[in-house]
Amino acid sequence: MIEVNGMAHVILTVSDWDRCRSFYEALLPFLGLKQAFSGEDMIYYVGGRTALGVSRCDDAHAQDRFVQNSVGLHHLSFRARSREDVDQVYAFLQDQHATVVHPPEEGPWAPGYYSVLFEDPVGTRLEVNYVPGKGIFADGAGFNPAGDYH
Repeated sequence: MIEVNGMAHVILTVSDWDRCRSFYEALLPFLGLKQAFSGEDMIYYVGGRTALGVSRCDDAHAQDRFVQNSVGLHHLSFRARSREDVDQVYAFLQDQHATVVHPPEEGPWAPGYYSVLFEDPVGTRLEVNYVPGKGIFADGAGFNPAGDYH
């Protein structure tokens, strides 16, 4: 057995490349990630022990939109350092006219769970959450898989 040192990266493949690229080029720096690569068909950002790449989909899928409960990604969640950070992301999303699924709210998944849930231009679900202390590893706490993930 080993213990991994975090998740190295996630690569999202998106349609509507121009709109999605602009969305992520605004969002990711706001979250403190720095651009490590910018190409014609892909961007890649790194920061906070996190890396996210966004790439253009194949032409055959150019009209497709994200389907949350299909095979593959359900949603992607970034961990914030405070509730105030979650609130700041919400304000940023409003300035960007992003689709917000739910504004900052508490959730049942861990003690103090606080999150905002939103979508990129093709409907990919993204979340920014804050969980204080040890979260699901706090005494008596546990993960609630029956929670509504929207």
